[in-house]
Order: sequence, then C-alpha cells, then structure tokens
Amino acid sequence: MAWIYNTLEDLPTTLNLFPLSGILLLPRGTLPLNVFEPRYLALVDAALAGDRLIAMIQPTQNEEKVLKPTLSAIGCAGRLTGFRENEDGRYLITLSGICRFRVAEELKTDTPYRRIVADFAPFLDDLAAPDETTFPRDRLLMALKDYLSRRDLKADWKSVMSAPPETLVNALAMLCPFEPAEKQALLEAPSWDERVDTLIALLEMANAGPQGPVSLN
Repeated sequence: MAWIYNTLEDLPTTLNLFPLSGILLLPRGTLPLNVFEPRYLALVDAALAGDRLIAMIQPTQNEEKVLKPTLSAIGCAGRLTGFRENEDGRYLITLSGICRFRVAEELKTDTPYRRIVADFAPFLDDLAAPDETTFPRDRLLMALKDYLSRRDLKADWKSVMSAPPETLVNALAMLCPFEPAEKQALLEAPSWDERVDTLIALLEMANAGPQGPVSLN
C-alpha cells in the first residue's frame, strides 16, 4: 500500500467536500459512488491531480431546495482508490474511509465545490483498527436476521458469519436504508463499541416498527 496515514501530520488541513444526504463513509469502509454532476466531476478531477482525498459529509438541509445547504458538523475523509470513466462522462469511483473530521471552518473558494478546514484531532483513533474482542456477533446477527426477514431481504449468511467484525459493521451501517440522522449517529459514535451498540439499536428499533418490503437500491 503506497498510502499510509498514521499521525495527524499525515492528514491534510483542508479538504474538498462532497455533501450527500443519506450516504455514509466510515473509517476502513468502502463506498462506491456514481458521479455525474459537473461540480463533483471537477472535485474528482482535483482529487486525482492531488492527494486523492475527498470529504464525505451529510447536509442538514434539502439539497434540492437550498443552493448552499448547511452541513453536519462531522464527516469522514476517504481516499479515491477506484476510478472508471463511462462513455457518457460519468465517473464510477470508490472511496476508502480514512478518518473522521470536524468542520473547523468553511473556506471561500472559486471552485465549483466547497472546501473546508478539517479538524482530525478528535478522531485520531480512527487511524488504528479497533479492539474487536468483545464484539457481540450473536446479538447483531439476531437483530439483522429479523430486520431482513421483515423486509423480504436476503443475505449471504456464510459471508455474514465469517466477515471480520469491523468489515461487517461498516457494511451494514453503510448499506442498510437508515434515515440520514441515523446514519449520522453511526458516524458520530465516539467509539467502536458505541458504534456497534448504535447499529444494533437501530436494527432492533426498526424491527419493532411496521413490517414490509424495503429496497436496498
């Protein structure tokens, strides 16, 4: 691996933003994106020409109703690790989550995309893999099985049973159709154990609601 982030000094002080509601990137998670808006095509071009980092963050206002929506306080920086350009000009990219950040300041810029000063200091634990020794896999699987059953969804249980804890938690947190505020709660969980607890709680709360099919698309 040619890129390693071990300390605060390895991380940039400014980030280019990709605000997207309902989309979650977590440290060491993998996020595929279909990019087609001109401003975000320019953002990807800048990342490819520079440090390959893109900051994912959720807006707190409807992007279709507000020209410059306010942003959540916390997002996650990802490195562009996959790139393909379609014939119609769209980019299909993959981001690999590096570290969460707090928005310290938004910069004035002439670029079509927004830029911020990022404070990574509160989240440096993201740079190391978590201690997974107390991972409650059985409780998570029980909640997940009920969640999928109530929505007529299926899973590759062999893969679910054998997946490393963080890989499994990241995949479920990022793929399950939680509300934006619930996605943000998963992102902002202070520790690995609290993120696991939050994920299980969201699954269990959803299981207590009305039953019916839900699409993961």
